[in-house]
Amino acid sequence: MWEGSTSGVTKVLRPPMENSSVIPTGAPQGLDFFMVLSSGERKAIGVLGLLAGAVALLENGLVLGLIACCPALRRRPTFLFMGSLALADLLASAFYSVSFVDFHLFGRQDGPAASLVKLGGVTLAFSGSVGSLLLTAVDRFLCLHRAHRYRAVLTRRRALLALLLLWTATVLVSFLPLMGWKCSTGLWPPCSELFPYVSLSFQFCWTAAIVLELLVILAAYAMILWKARLHTAAMAALQAATGPQRARVRLDLQLARTLSLVLLILVGCWLPVLGFMLADVSTALSPAQRRAFAFCSMLCLVNSAVNPLLYALRCQEIRLALVVRLRCLTGGGACWRRRAGTPTPRESGPTQPDMSGTGISSYGLTTPWGSQQEVGKGGQQEVGKGGQQEVGKGGQQEVDRGGGAGGGNGEGV
Repeated sequence: MWEGSTSGVTKVLRPPMENSSVIPTGAPQGLDFFMVLSSGERKAIGVLGLLAGAVALLENGLVLGLIACCPALRRRPTFLFMGSLALADLLASAFYSVSFVDFHLFGRQDGPAASLVKLGGVTLAFSGSVGSLLLTAVDRFLCLHRAHRYRAVLTRRRALLALLLLWTATVLVSFLPLMGWKCSTGLWPPCSELFPYVSLSFQFCWTAAIVLELLVILAAYAMILWKARLHTAAMAALQAATGPQRARVRLDLQLARTLSLVLLILVGCWLPVLGFMLADVSTALSPAQRRAFAFCSMLCLVNSAVNPLLYALRCQEIRLALVVRLRCLTGGGACWRRRAGTPTPRESGPTQPDMSGTGISSYGLTTPWGSQQEVGKGGQQEVGKGGQQEVGKGGQQEVDRGGGAGGGNGEGV
């Protein structure tokens, strides 16, 4: 075995193949090193890739189409971030499925430039997906922790600027290997054993950046849960002061279950792949480990297929837009006209940030669109944008069935 050093990390390298005195530049015998799957495993991973890719493509295409067709959604930062996530996952379903299945199932072997272009497309898609998840988590964090200044802090212009910076940085980083940050020896040590022509230093930097983004996402959702616990304690004290009320499930417990599902899927899909990539930097991987990496990397594509279900399609306004579009297609006529009392997305309620992916807005948490207060039975108050109280006829005020003030547009679990 050989030893080499990359970025201060000593790695036990694989021995060179026969005739290694001549470094190949994309010769087929060099790329054979990366084809570690058996015939049965190739068929299995081909079926999984095509199936997950097709599902992700349809779901994310649907979300993008709904957001693009509804002007009310396009004006709101929350849905701009959802659209960015759907775009990234749609690209992942296309780039990853084609390049991965083409290489492992059909055995296509490209030269350095073509291989790095395909790898850049996959890196672009997954980097954009994690970056969009980060922006979504920050959006929800600001919605709760900067509730009264949310609209001033996160405007549509700033949301578009954040997306522009995200995708610009993503494109530049993803194609750095093609622009020169690649392995100097082509396919031989000290190169990555997981990706052809990729430098270990680039692989380490990209993996570390993704891990950092995931940690920030975890921290943001932990702060959201902490805010929910404070809210629950405040409501409990208020209920004790105003007398007995209807029993209701604790907000923090429901929110904890929802966030646990979101974070479990996120970490479960990304942790195995990132672990293998970090291990590749420091030590040589066995063929069995590289086969395991091929299957674990499929989890990233599965995450792209699950994201629309967790973040977009659970949103009430997205579902309403879908229902209106389906009625338009089946019944004809104007797509956004009112039918049988069904409101359009613009009319469906207050334009507060939708928190349905974390089950927040259904429970009466403070939102930037108005301070929602919970008081005793028959005395619950709704405070609008201008802080004015709305009292119904006869002095009766609306009480949300879930115990929170009306006006939330998301759904909990």
